[in-house]
Amino acid sequence: MEKVIATENALSLIKQLQERFGKLIFVHSEGCCDGTSPVCMTESDFYLGSQDEQIGMVLDVPYYMHRSNLPYWEHMQIVIDVVDGLGNTFSLESSENKSFIIRSRKIEL
Repeated sequence: MEKVIATENALSLIKQLQERFGKLIFVHSEGCCDGTSPVCMTESDFYLGSQDEQIGMVLDVPYYMHRSNLPYWEHMQIVIDVVDGLGNTFSLESSENKSFIIRSRKIEL
């Protein structure tokens, strides 16, 4: 089972953003303002720290999470979805008046 997947709507938006911006990355945000959300940015616009770990890939877009958050998501599959409206304004999809969100599923052991 893949750790990170995306809905059809999210996949469509990711493709659109790839065509417009080129190479992308997702960073799993645990921010105080926007809550937990996948932040999408161009590969060159984010400096990955030594504690950021790639946990998955969607359409050749790596998904990173800070190592300190890994235990919280250990038994969950992350599902990237998209909704209308602005959420995380640092994320590229905000230019389309969309917001990536996280849904999750329990991973059966």
